[in-house]
Amino acid sequence: MPENASIRPLTDPDRAWVRAWMRARWGSERMALRGQIVLMDELPGLAAELDGAVVGLLTYRLDGAECEIMSLDSLRERRGIGSALVEAVTGLARAAGCACLTLVTTNDNLNALRFYQKRGFRLRALRPGAVDAARRELRPEIPLVGEHGIHIRDEIELEMEIQAR
Repeated sequence: MPENASIRPLTDPDRAWVRAWMRARWGSERMALRGQIVLMDELPGLAAELDGAVVGLLTYRLDGAECEIMSLDSLRERRGIGSALVEAVTGLARAAGCACLTLVTTNDNLNALRFYQKRGFRLRALRPGAVDAARRELRPEIPLVGEHGIHIRDEIELEMEIQAR
């Protein structure tokens, strides 16, 4: 594990700081995804801690044979924290009998696309205009322009098969 950080599951007392984290880093604890609102602070998750402070957070949901990564954040990028969180959720998904990990990101999130593809994720689906629809119907506060000045319009779904051990 990088920098001697530890990873632990979220517990009920964590919900307040997870809500604050989501508001600060994502703009809201409410995520619009596939035409639905998901309350991110109510999902199971993993926290990465270093010297008693949270330095990373991953939330997920299990759905049959799939485990979907709902959010991933590291306060110390390029130091292995995100990779360690993905490895940890992969282990949880494998133990739950899941066949694959999935996630959805937006067309502007080039850093996420790079990060996940380097770790074995492949493109699974493109939903053109999905973010435009979510902005109109569910969350008008979704920004029009995201990373690198790219207009946020589409959802991109990725997946990775989980190998049995």
